[in-house]
Amino acid sequence: MSTILITGCNRGIGLQLATQLHARGDTVIAVCRSPSDDLIGLGIRIIDGIDVSNGDSVAELQRELGDTTIDVLVNNAGILRGDSFGALDYDEMLQQFRVNTLGPLRVTEALRDNLGSGSKVAIVSSRVGSIDDNGSGGYYGYRASKTAVNQIGMNLMHEFKPHGIAVILLHPGMVATEMTNGQGISAETSASGLIQRLDDLTIETSGQFWHAEGYLLPW
Repeated sequence: MSTILITGCNRGIGLQLATQLHARGDTVIAVCRSPSDDLIGLGIRIIDGIDVSNGDSVAELQRELGDTTIDVLVNNAGILRGDSFGALDYDEMLQQFRVNTLGPLRVTEALRDNLGSGSKVAIVSSRVGSIDDNGSGGYYGYRASKTAVNQIGMNLMHEFKPHGIAVILLHPGMVATEMTNGQGISAETSASGLIQRLDDLTIETSGQFWHAEGYLLPW
């Protein structure tokens, strides 16, 4: 079994990933700003008070982990803010970049020494970050933050491949969470698909963009 660290674990997809991975016997380290009762009820290790957009906070995460080896790092924490052209809130757009784009990079860089050959790094992105797949527009900040994190994921692939560490970009699907106002598939279904993609990831397939349902997405 593996030691798996997941950010953004207090609810939604992150909570379901933690639930399912713990149930199958993996050692799960749940990272969040504030734990929910459901997360606490799992009885797993929780490192709370962590804001992935804040350097000091992520440094505290690294100190809490010490020399703990991480087999799988899942960068799941993210935020979604709606916007519309003509009334864009640039501060909110920047905050989406801080969390969705720089957050995974900040966490992965801070935990580099906890990763070793055979480890895996996942970034929960979104197909709305795909330029080829953009058929409707809108969500300027969210789309751009996910496009940018896809590029970061590709950079990490090149950074880590010589060290035997595989990287994957993941689209969870349209999931019924607070972020989507309850619209979409269940978090349980999405998490199950994401776990399968993580299990299938190898160094040979590093740097690809996968839908939770099991097919490649265009950049």
